[in-house]
Amino acid sequence: MNIHEYQAKAVLRAFAAPVSQGQAAFTPDEAEAAAKSLPGPLYVVKSQIHAGGRGKGKFKEASAGAAGGVRLARSVAEVKAFAKEMLGATLVTVQTGPAGKQVNRLYIEDGSDIDKELYLSMLVDRSAARIAFVVSTEGGVNIEDVAHHTPEKIVSFAIDPATGIMPHHGRTAAQALGLKGDLAKQCEALTAKLYAAFVAKDMAMLEINPLVVTKQGQLKVLDAKVSFDDNALYRHADIIALRDESEEDAKEIEASKYDLNYVTLDGSIGCMVNGAGLAMATMDIIKLYGESPANFLDVGGGATKEKVTAAFKIITADPNVKGILVNIFGGIMRCDIIAEGVIAAVREVGLKVPLVVRLEGTNVELGKKIINESGLNVISADDLDDAAQKVVSAVKGS
Repeated sequence: MNIHEYQAKAVLRAFAAPVSQGQAAFTPDEAEAAAKSLPGPLYVVKSQIHAGGRGKGKFKEASAGAAGGVRLARSVAEVKAFAKEMLGATLVTVQTGPAGKQVNRLYIEDGSDIDKELYLSMLVDRSAARIAFVVSTEGGVNIEDVAHHTPEKIVSFAIDPATGIMPHHGRTAAQALGLKGDLAKQCEALTAKLYAAFVAKDMAMLEINPLVVTKQGQLKVLDAKVSFDDNALYRHADIIALRDESEEDAKEIEASKYDLNYVTLDGSIGCMVNGAGLAMATMDIIKLYGESPANFLDVGGGATKEKVTAAFKIITADPNVKGILVNIFGGIMRCDIIAEGVIAAVREVGLKVPLVVRLEGTNVELGKKIINESGLNVISADDLDDAAQKVVSAVKGS
């Protein structure tokens, strides 16, 4: 689960991380009131969407002005003027895609006198089964570009869970960031606070870009992006309350209610598969034969008839879907359960696009019998390669 920048900073502030004063605003009047409550005279007006690259982003509407999604204002009146332009407008960044995202809220923050921009992030290093820090002197830019062009400027290190964060970890980060003296001590303290927040709140990723050094010699978290482990949210009612469903795909929200692993994609062939690896292979072979998947959907190993029905409804709700491929290898999952779920969903919502079903494994013959006797116009497939060719041909009208 992702949250907005101002929410992330509130979480970090609770762990005594150094963040600027600021307030969220949903209207121009609220933006004006927020600016009046800040010291000034420089204010930052930040679009709040779940995407990076906001500062370099562009609004679709000409009325939103030529400036990006993060703007410097030098008066309270300018804050309100920017808010009027930005709220309700659609911001397009490198991460939103061409459709962009509508800006429904802003963060009005006190300006900072910046001397240097750095990069710091934390994530779960699954290969090491540890929380890792990633730091770089190249802050304020896309870390992917740094990794591609100057990888030597990125330093990473993992934390042993048996010891937790130690002073030497902070010193390692400070050295990698070129910080000395009092700034090195601040970095040591900050890494400990960030680690405590990461563990306590079951974060999956924490990115601070940039982490700045002010001209007053202070380290400050100038931007913050945080995501949380969905599997641990049951322990954090306060974090669940921060969820902004307007930033999420409606189909993904519906899928989460049934504990389905679903991600919307841009293709034309809807996929319903059990197992993440098989789902990835299914998407790959669809691409191999000239079409693109419309979704990633793993119904899991213990899906019920109701769960399968819900999955099928979600797929058919996507207007971009021109064909559907059901690819099930029944180990724990029984093929007859899949068959019953598909039939129930088709009878309830109808079937307006070609449907190819490939079943293999537990109760496969019973599953095929259920589908064959259903009276549905279903194309049967013998294996994955056969299924992919048939659904692609059906979509192309061959």
